[in-house]
Amino acid sequence: MTQTAAARLTETSASTNLPLTNDDVLAAAQRIAGAVVHTPTMHSQTLSNIVGTEIWLKFENLQFTAAYKERGALNALLQLTQEQRNRGVIAASAGNHSQGLSYHGTRLGVPVTIVMPRTTPSVKIMQTESVGGNVVLEGETFDDAYAHARQLEQERCLTFVHPFDDPHVAAGAGTVALEMLADAPEIDCLVVPIGGGGLISGMATVAKATGREIEVVGVEAALFPSMYSRINNIPMPCGGDTLAEGIAVKEPGEFTSRVIAQKVDDILLVEEAELERAVSLLLQIEKTVVEGAGAAGLAAVLAHPHRFAGKKLGLVLCGGNIDPRLLANVLLRDLARSGRLARLRVTLQDRPGALYKVMKEFDAHNVNIIEIYHQRIFTSLPAKGLITDIECEARDKDQIEALVAALTASGYSVHQVELG
Repeated sequence: MTQTAAARLTETSASTNLPLTNDDVLAAAQRIAGAVVHTPTMHSQTLSNIVGTEIWLKFENLQFTAAYKERGALNALLQLTQEQRNRGVIAASAGNHSQGLSYHGTRLGVPVTIVMPRTTPSVKIMQTESVGGNVVLEGETFDDAYAHARQLEQERCLTFVHPFDDPHVAAGAGTVALEMLADAPEIDCLVVPIGGGGLISGMATVAKATGREIEVVGVEAALFPSMYSRINNIPMPCGGDTLAEGIAVKEPGEFTSRVIAQKVDDILLVEEAELERAVSLLLQIEKTVVEGAGAAGLAAVLAHPHRFAGKKLGLVLCGGNIDPRLLANVLLRDLARSGRLARLRVTLQDRPGALYKVMKEFDAHNVNIIEIYHQRIFTSLPAKGLITDIECEARDKDQIEALVAALTASGYSVHQVELG
Protein backbone atom coordinates (compact mmCIF):
# COMPACT_ATOMS: atom_id res chain seq x y z
CA MET A 1 0.00 0.00 0.00
CA THR A 2 1.31 3.46 -0.83
CA GLN A 3 2.07 5.08 2.52
CA THR A 4 1.05 8.61 1.53
CA ALA A 5 -2.28 7.46 0.09
CA ALA A 6 -2.98 5.25 3.09
CA ALA A 7 -2.07 8.09 5.42
CA ARG A 8 -4.50 10.45 3.66
CA LEU A 9 -7.36 8.01 3.97
CA THR A 10 -6.46 7.17 7.55
CA GLU A 11 -6.45 10.83 8.53
CA THR A 12 -9.82 11.30 6.85
CA SER A 13 -11.32 8.21 8.46
CA ALA A 14 -9.84 8.82 11.90
CA SER A 15 -12.09 11.83 12.42
CA THR A 16 -15.15 9.58 12.17
CA ASN A 17 -15.97 6.82 14.64
CA LEU A 18 -16.24 3.50 12.84
CA PRO A 19 -19.54 1.62 13.26
CA LEU A 20 -17.65 -1.58 14.11
CA THR A 21 -15.79 -2.38 17.31
CA ASN A 22 -14.20 -5.40 18.90
CA ASP A 23 -17.15 -5.52 21.31
CA ASP A 24 -19.45 -5.90 18.29
CA VAL A 25 -17.47 -8.93 17.16
CA LEU A 26 -17.45 -10.43 20.66
CA ALA A 27 -21.23 -9.97 20.84
CA ALA A 28 -21.60 -11.59 17.41
CA ALA A 29 -19.56 -14.58 18.60
CA GLN A 30 -21.94 -15.13 21.51
CA ARG A 31 -24.95 -14.64 19.25
CA ILE A 32 -23.97 -17.21 16.62
CA ALA A 33 -22.25 -19.72 18.94
CA GLY A 34 -23.41 -23.27 18.28
CA ALA A 35 -25.13 -22.38 15.01
CA VAL A 36 -21.97 -22.19 12.89
CA VAL A 37 -18.99 -24.52 12.87
CA HIS A 38 -15.98 -23.57 14.99
CA THR A 39 -13.67 -24.59 12.16
CA PRO A 40 -10.16 -25.85 12.89
CA THR A 41 -7.04 -23.71 12.73
CA MET A 42 -4.22 -26.05 11.84
CA HIS A 43 -0.49 -25.67 11.35
CA SER A 44 0.71 -26.82 7.92
CA GLN A 45 4.19 -28.25 8.17
CA THR A 46 4.51 -28.91 4.44
CA LEU A 47 3.35 -25.47 3.30
CA SER A 48 5.58 -23.90 5.95
CA ASN A 49 8.54 -25.79 4.49
CA ILE A 50 7.65 -24.74 0.94
CA VAL A 51 7.32 -21.05 1.77
CA GLY A 52 10.01 -20.87 4.42
CA THR A 53 7.82 -19.42 7.16
CA GLU A 54 5.24 -20.77 9.60
CA ILE A 55 1.68 -21.12 8.26
CA TRP A 56 -1.60 -21.82 10.03
CA LEU A 57 -4.77 -22.44 8.01
CA LYS A 58 -8.33 -21.63 9.07
CA PHE A 59 -10.66 -24.11 7.33
CA GLU A 60 -13.78 -22.00 6.77
CA ASN A 61 -14.53 -24.21 3.77
CA LEU A 62 -15.80 -26.71 6.36
CA GLN A 63 -18.86 -24.62 7.22
CA PHE A 64 -22.17 -26.24 6.23
CA THR A 65 -22.45 -24.04 3.12
CA ALA A 66 -18.65 -24.24 2.65
CA ALA A 67 -17.92 -20.57 3.33
CA TYR A 68 -17.44 -18.08 6.17
CA LYS A 69 -20.38 -15.99 4.86
CA GLU A 70 -22.72 -17.87 7.20
CA ARG A 71 -21.28 -15.99 10.17
CA GLY A 72 -22.20 -12.50 9.01
CA ALA A 73 -25.53 -13.53 7.53
CA LEU A 74 -26.59 -15.20 10.77
CA ASN A 75 -25.44 -12.30 12.93
CA ALA A 76 -27.53 -9.93 10.82
CA LEU A 77 -30.59 -12.20 10.91
CA LEU A 78 -30.46 -12.55 14.68
CA GLN A 79 -30.70 -8.77 15.11
CA LEU A 80 -33.91 -8.36 13.13
CA THR A 81 -37.10 -7.33 14.87
CA GLN A 82 -39.96 -9.81 14.89
CA GLU A 83 -41.76 -7.71 12.28
CA GLN A 84 -38.71 -7.76 10.01
CA ARG A 85 -38.44 -11.53 10.44
CA ASN A 86 -42.07 -12.00 9.50
CA ARG A 87 -41.73 -9.89 6.35
CA GLY A 88 -38.44 -11.49 5.31
CA VAL A 89 -35.07 -10.43 3.98
CA ILE A 90 -33.62 -9.89 0.53
CA ALA A 91 -30.13 -9.82 -0.95
CA ALA A 92 -28.41 -9.62 -4.31
CA SER A 93 -25.81 -12.33 -4.63
CA ALA A 94 -24.78 -15.18 -6.89
CA GLY A 95 -22.21 -16.47 -4.44
CA ASN A 96 -21.67 -17.72 -0.91
CA HIS A 97 -23.72 -14.95 0.77
CA SER A 98 -26.86 -16.21 -0.94
CA GLN A 99 -26.39 -19.72 0.45
CA GLY A 100 -25.44 -18.60 3.96
CA LEU A 101 -28.39 -16.22 4.21
CA SER A 102 -30.83 -18.75 2.74
CA TYR A 103 -29.67 -21.59 4.98
CA HIS A 104 -29.87 -19.69 8.26
CA GLY A 105 -32.97 -17.74 7.23
CA THR A 106 -34.81 -20.98 6.54
CA ARG A 107 -33.53 -22.47 9.79
CA LEU A 108 -34.88 -19.47 11.72
CA GLY A 109 -38.16 -19.29 9.81
CA VAL A 110 -37.28 -16.06 8.01
CA PRO A 111 -38.31 -15.90 4.33
CA VAL A 112 -35.27 -15.19 2.14
CA THR A 113 -35.35 -13.78 -1.39
CA ILE A 114 -32.16 -13.78 -3.43
CA VAL A 115 -31.93 -11.80 -6.67
CA MET A 116 -29.41 -13.17 -9.17
CA PRO A 117 -28.52 -12.16 -12.75
CA ARG A 118 -30.04 -14.33 -15.46
CA THR A 119 -26.49 -15.30 -16.42
CA THR A 120 -25.92 -17.09 -13.09
CA PRO A 121 -24.84 -20.73 -13.56
CA SER A 122 -27.69 -23.12 -12.81
CA VAL A 123 -25.62 -24.95 -10.18
CA LYS A 124 -25.53 -21.79 -8.02
CA ILE A 125 -29.26 -21.29 -8.39
CA MET A 126 -29.88 -24.90 -7.38
CA GLN A 127 -27.52 -24.67 -4.39
CA THR A 128 -29.31 -21.58 -3.07
CA GLU A 129 -32.77 -23.07 -3.59
CA SER A 130 -31.69 -26.33 -1.94
CA VAL A 131 -31.11 -24.51 1.37
CA GLY A 132 -34.42 -22.65 1.21
CA GLY A 133 -33.78 -19.44 -0.72
CA ASN A 134 -36.39 -18.05 -3.13
CA VAL A 135 -34.36 -17.10 -6.22
CA VAL A 136 -35.46 -14.27 -8.50
CA LEU A 137 -33.57 -13.90 -11.79
CA GLU A 138 -33.29 -10.37 -13.13
CA GLY A 139 -30.95 -8.59 -15.54
CA GLU A 140 -27.73 -9.57 -17.25
CA THR A 141 -25.26 -8.24 -14.67
CA PHE A 142 -24.87 -8.10 -10.90
CA ASP A 143 -25.64 -4.38 -10.99
CA ASP A 144 -28.99 -5.16 -12.64
CA ALA A 145 -29.77 -7.76 -9.98
CA TYR A 146 -28.71 -5.40 -7.19
CA ALA A 147 -30.96 -2.60 -8.48
CA HIS A 148 -33.91 -4.99 -8.73
CA ALA A 149 -33.29 -6.28 -5.19
CA ARG A 150 -33.38 -2.72 -3.89
CA GLN A 151 -36.63 -2.14 -5.77
CA LEU A 152 -38.21 -5.28 -4.28
CA GLU A 153 -36.94 -4.23 -0.85
CA GLN A 154 -39.13 -1.12 -1.08
CA GLU A 155 -42.11 -2.72 -2.80
CA ARG A 156 -42.38 -5.66 -0.39
CA CYS A 157 -41.06 -3.93 2.77
CA LEU A 158 -38.23 -6.46 3.06
CA THR A 159 -34.94 -5.99 4.93
CA PHE A 160 -31.88 -5.83 2.70
CA VAL A 161 -28.86 -7.76 3.97
CA HIS A 162 -25.75 -6.56 2.19
CA PRO A 163 -23.10 -9.22 1.52
CA PHE A 164 -20.27 -7.08 2.97
CA ASP A 165 -21.03 -3.36 3.48
CA ASP A 166 -22.94 -3.88 6.73
CA PRO A 167 -21.46 -3.63 10.26
CA HIS A 168 -23.53 -6.62 11.47
CA VAL A 169 -22.26 -8.77 8.61
CA ALA A 170 -18.66 -7.64 9.14
CA ALA A 171 -18.92 -8.29 12.89
CA GLY A 172 -20.03 -11.85 12.19
CA ALA A 173 -17.13 -12.31 9.79
CA GLY A 174 -14.75 -11.00 12.43
CA THR A 175 -15.46 -14.05 14.59
CA VAL A 176 -13.11 -15.92 12.24
CA ALA A 177 -10.22 -13.94 13.75
CA LEU A 178 -11.42 -14.50 17.31
CA GLU A 179 -11.24 -18.26 16.78
CA MET A 180 -7.94 -18.18 14.90
CA LEU A 181 -6.08 -16.11 17.48
CA ALA A 182 -7.51 -18.16 20.36
CA ASP A 183 -6.60 -21.47 18.73
CA ALA A 184 -3.17 -20.34 17.45
CA PRO A 185 -1.94 -17.42 19.60
CA GLU A 186 1.46 -17.63 17.87
CA ILE A 187 0.03 -15.94 14.75
CA ASP A 188 1.45 -12.46 14.22
CA CYS A 189 0.23 -11.80 10.66
CA LEU A 190 -3.21 -12.42 9.15
CA VAL A 191 -3.43 -12.73 5.36
CA VAL A 192 -7.04 -12.20 4.30
CA PRO A 193 -8.83 -12.12 0.91
CA ILE A 194 -10.60 -8.87 0.01
CA GLY A 195 -13.69 -8.62 -2.17
CA GLY A 196 -16.04 -6.01 -0.78
CA GLY A 197 -14.04 -5.91 2.45
CA GLY A 198 -16.41 -7.39 5.05
CA LEU A 199 -14.18 -10.28 6.15
CA ILE A 200 -10.99 -8.27 6.51
CA SER A 201 -12.82 -5.41 8.24
CA GLY A 202 -14.06 -7.73 10.95
CA MET A 203 -10.79 -9.60 11.29
CA ALA A 204 -8.65 -6.44 11.36
CA THR A 205 -10.89 -4.97 14.05
CA VAL A 206 -10.20 -8.01 16.22
CA ALA A 207 -6.46 -8.13 15.45
CA LYS A 208 -5.85 -4.49 16.30
CA ALA A 209 -7.75 -4.82 19.60
CA THR A 210 -5.57 -7.62 20.96
CA GLY A 211 -2.84 -5.33 22.25
CA ARG A 212 -0.30 -7.41 20.31
CA GLU A 213 1.57 -6.46 17.14
CA ILE A 214 -0.50 -8.37 14.61
CA GLU A 215 -0.08 -7.32 10.99
CA VAL A 216 -3.12 -7.55 8.70
CA VAL A 217 -2.49 -7.99 4.96
CA GLY A 218 -5.28 -8.02 2.40
CA VAL A 219 -5.20 -9.85 -0.92
CA GLU A 220 -7.08 -9.07 -4.13
CA ALA A 221 -7.07 -10.69 -7.54
CA ALA A 222 -5.01 -8.53 -9.91
CA LEU A 223 -7.97 -8.42 -12.31
CA PHE A 224 -10.17 -6.87 -9.59
CA PRO A 225 -7.99 -4.43 -7.61
CA SER A 226 -10.95 -2.30 -6.50
CA MET A 227 -10.03 -1.85 -2.83
CA TYR A 228 -6.33 -1.39 -3.63
CA SER A 229 -7.32 1.27 -6.14
CA ARG A 230 -9.54 3.09 -3.66
CA ILE A 231 -7.17 2.97 -0.71
CA ASN A 232 -4.22 4.15 -2.78
CA ASN A 233 -6.25 6.60 -4.88
CA ILE A 234 -4.87 5.04 -8.07
CA PRO A 235 -7.33 4.49 -10.96
CA MET A 236 -6.94 0.91 -12.17
CA PRO A 237 -8.88 -1.25 -14.66
CA CYS A 238 -11.20 -3.72 -12.97
CA GLY A 239 -12.71 -6.74 -14.71
CA GLY A 240 -12.05 -10.04 -16.42
CA ASP A 241 -12.44 -13.78 -15.89
CA THR A 242 -10.78 -14.51 -12.58
CA LEU A 243 -10.60 -17.82 -10.77
CA ALA A 244 -11.30 -15.88 -7.57
CA GLU A 245 -14.86 -14.95 -8.48
CA GLY A 246 -15.78 -14.74 -4.79
CA ILE A 247 -13.65 -11.58 -4.47
CA ALA A 248 -14.33 -10.20 -7.96
CA VAL A 249 -15.91 -6.95 -6.76
CA LYS A 250 -15.81 -3.78 -8.84
CA GLU A 251 -17.14 -1.47 -6.13
CA PRO A 252 -15.90 -2.16 -2.59
CA GLY A 253 -17.96 -1.12 0.42
CA GLU A 254 -18.03 2.44 1.74
CA PHE A 255 -17.98 1.46 5.40
CA THR A 256 -15.46 -1.34 4.82
CA SER A 257 -13.14 1.04 2.96
CA ARG A 258 -12.98 3.26 6.03
CA VAL A 259 -12.15 0.34 8.30
CA ILE A 260 -9.48 -0.95 5.93
CA ALA A 261 -7.88 2.48 5.60
CA GLN A 262 -7.43 2.59 9.38
CA LYS A 263 -6.69 -0.99 10.32
CA VAL A 264 -5.18 -2.91 7.37
CA ASP A 265 -1.41 -2.65 6.96
CA ASP A 266 -1.02 -3.64 3.32
CA ILE A 267 -2.89 -4.91 0.26
CA LEU A 268 -1.27 -7.26 -2.27
CA LEU A 269 -2.45 -8.26 -5.75
CA VAL A 270 -2.12 -11.80 -7.10
CA GLU A 271 -2.15 -13.07 -10.68
CA GLU A 272 -4.29 -15.91 -12.00
CA ALA A 273 -1.41 -18.41 -12.24
CA GLU A 274 -0.65 -17.83 -8.55
CA LEU A 275 -4.28 -18.46 -7.61
CA GLU A 276 -4.30 -21.66 -9.65
CA ARG A 277 -1.13 -22.91 -7.98
CA ALA A 278 -2.53 -22.19 -4.52
CA VAL A 279 -5.78 -24.05 -5.19
CA SER A 280 -3.80 -27.01 -6.49
CA LEU A 281 -1.35 -27.06 -3.58
CA LEU A 282 -4.12 -26.97 -0.99
CA LEU A 283 -5.78 -29.96 -2.59
CA GLN A 284 -2.56 -31.92 -3.02
CA ILE A 285 -1.00 -31.11 0.35
CA GLU A 286 -3.90 -30.41 2.71
CA LYS A 287 -6.43 -32.61 0.88
CA THR A 288 -8.93 -29.75 1.05
CA VAL A 289 -10.99 -28.16 -1.74
CA VAL A 290 -10.99 -24.36 -1.89
CA GLU A 291 -12.34 -21.91 -4.42
CA GLY A 292 -10.10 -19.27 -5.97
CA ALA A 293 -10.99 -16.65 -3.36
CA GLY A 294 -10.27 -19.13 -0.58
CA ALA A 295 -6.76 -19.69 -1.93
CA ALA A 296 -5.92 -15.99 -2.34
CA GLY A 297 -4.01 -15.76 0.96
CA LEU A 298 -1.72 -18.65 0.09
CA ALA A 299 -1.31 -17.28 -3.45
CA ALA A 300 0.00 -14.01 -1.99
CA VAL A 301 2.47 -15.80 0.26
CA LEU A 302 3.72 -17.95 -2.63
CA ALA A 303 4.12 -14.85 -4.82
CA HIS A 304 5.83 -12.72 -2.14
CA PRO A 305 7.80 -15.08 0.12
CA HIS A 306 10.32 -12.40 1.16
CA ARG A 307 7.47 -10.11 2.23
CA PHE A 308 6.42 -12.65 4.85
CA ALA A 309 9.82 -14.02 5.90
CA GLY A 310 10.02 -14.68 9.63
CA LYS A 311 6.27 -14.20 10.17
CA LYS A 312 3.85 -16.60 11.77
CA LEU A 313 1.04 -16.46 9.25
CA GLY A 314 -2.66 -17.11 9.62
CA LEU A 315 -4.44 -17.76 6.30
CA VAL A 316 -8.21 -17.99 5.90
CA LEU A 317 -9.52 -20.61 3.49
CA CYS A 318 -12.70 -18.58 3.23
CA GLY A 319 -14.69 -20.79 0.85
CA GLY A 320 -14.76 -24.11 -0.94
CA ASN A 321 -17.48 -23.69 -3.55
CA ILE A 322 -15.72 -24.32 -6.84
CA ASP A 323 -17.18 -25.96 -9.94
CA PRO A 324 -15.74 -29.50 -10.26
CA ARG A 325 -14.93 -29.07 -13.96
CA LEU A 326 -13.10 -25.82 -13.23
CA LEU A 327 -11.19 -27.51 -10.42
CA ALA A 328 -10.15 -30.29 -12.80
CA ASN A 329 -8.83 -27.71 -15.27
CA VAL A 330 -6.88 -25.94 -12.53
CA LEU A 331 -5.23 -29.19 -11.42
CA LEU A 332 -4.26 -30.18 -14.96
CA ARG A 333 -2.88 -26.71 -15.72
CA ASP A 334 -0.79 -26.86 -12.55
CA LEU A 335 0.61 -30.23 -13.60
CA ALA A 336 1.52 -28.69 -16.95
CA ARG A 337 3.27 -25.72 -15.32
CA SER A 338 5.25 -28.06 -13.09
CA GLY A 339 6.42 -30.06 -16.12
CA ARG A 340 4.59 -33.27 -15.27
CA LEU A 341 2.19 -32.82 -18.19
CA ALA A 342 3.24 -31.51 -21.59
CA ARG A 343 2.03 -31.11 -25.13
CA LEU A 344 4.78 -31.59 -27.70
CA ARG A 345 4.21 -30.40 -31.27
CA VAL A 346 6.19 -32.53 -33.73
CA THR A 347 6.41 -31.99 -37.50
CA LEU A 348 6.45 -35.28 -39.44
CA GLN A 349 6.42 -36.53 -43.00
CA ASP A 350 3.15 -38.30 -43.84
CA ARG A 351 4.55 -41.76 -44.54
CA PRO A 352 4.22 -45.23 -43.00
CA GLY A 353 6.17 -45.73 -39.77
CA ALA A 354 6.80 -42.00 -39.15
CA LEU A 355 4.73 -41.88 -35.97
CA TYR A 356 6.04 -45.26 -34.82
CA LYS A 357 9.61 -43.95 -34.82
CA VAL A 358 8.59 -41.02 -32.65
CA MET A 359 6.79 -43.35 -30.25
CA LYS A 360 10.03 -45.31 -29.79
CA GLU A 361 11.69 -42.19 -28.35
CA PHE A 362 8.81 -41.77 -25.85
CA ASP A 363 9.25 -45.39 -24.82
CA ALA A 364 13.00 -45.03 -24.46
CA HIS A 365 12.55 -42.06 -22.12
CA ASN A 366 9.69 -43.71 -20.17
CA VAL A 367 7.28 -40.84 -20.96
CA ASN A 368 3.62 -41.86 -20.97
CA ILE A 369 1.47 -40.78 -23.93
CA ILE A 370 -2.02 -39.60 -23.01
CA GLU A 371 -3.44 -38.38 -26.34
CA ILE A 372 -2.29 -37.84 -29.92
CA TYR A 373 -3.70 -35.25 -32.34
CA HIS A 374 -2.92 -35.40 -36.09
CA GLN A 375 -3.37 -32.30 -38.25
CA ARG A 376 -3.00 -32.71 -42.00
CA ILE A 377 -5.30 -30.08 -43.51
CA PHE A 378 -5.10 -26.81 -41.59
CA THR A 379 -1.35 -26.33 -41.60
CA SER A 380 1.19 -24.27 -43.51
CA LEU A 381 3.15 -27.43 -44.31
CA PRO A 382 3.35 -29.07 -47.76
CA ALA A 383 0.67 -31.61 -48.62
CA LYS A 384 2.91 -34.50 -47.52
CA GLY A 385 3.62 -32.94 -44.12
CA LEU A 386 1.63 -33.17 -40.93
CA ILE A 387 1.69 -31.74 -37.44
CA THR A 388 1.29 -34.11 -34.50
CA ASP A 389 0.46 -32.83 -31.03
CA ILE A 390 1.27 -35.38 -28.35
CA GLU A 391 0.00 -34.89 -24.79
CA CYS A 392 2.21 -36.79 -22.39
CA GLU A 393 2.96 -37.37 -18.74
CA ALA A 394 6.40 -37.47 -17.17
CA ARG A 395 8.07 -37.62 -13.79
CA ASP A 396 9.23 -34.01 -13.98
CA LYS A 397 10.31 -31.21 -16.33
CA ASP A 398 13.82 -32.65 -16.74
CA GLN A 399 12.42 -35.88 -18.19
CA ILE A 400 10.40 -33.92 -20.78
CA GLU A 401 13.41 -31.80 -21.70
CA ALA A 402 15.54 -34.92 -22.23
CA LEU A 403 12.88 -36.33 -24.57
CA VAL A 404 12.71 -33.09 -26.56
CA ALA A 405 16.50 -33.07 -26.88
CA ALA A 406 16.51 -36.65 -28.15
CA LEU A 407 13.78 -35.97 -30.73
CA THR A 408 15.62 -32.87 -31.93
CA ALA A 409 18.88 -34.82 -32.22
CA SER A 410 17.03 -37.36 -34.38
CA GLY A 411 16.13 -34.60 -36.84
CA TYR A 412 12.56 -33.82 -35.74
CA SER A 413 11.21 -30.29 -35.50
CA VAL A 414 9.65 -30.25 -32.03
CA HIS A 415 8.60 -27.65 -29.51
CA GLN A 416 6.56 -27.58 -26.34
CA VAL A 417 3.16 -25.87 -26.44
CA GLU A 418 3.11 -23.40 -23.54
CA LEU A 419 0.16 -22.43 -21.36
CA GLY A 420 -1.24 -18.95 -21.86
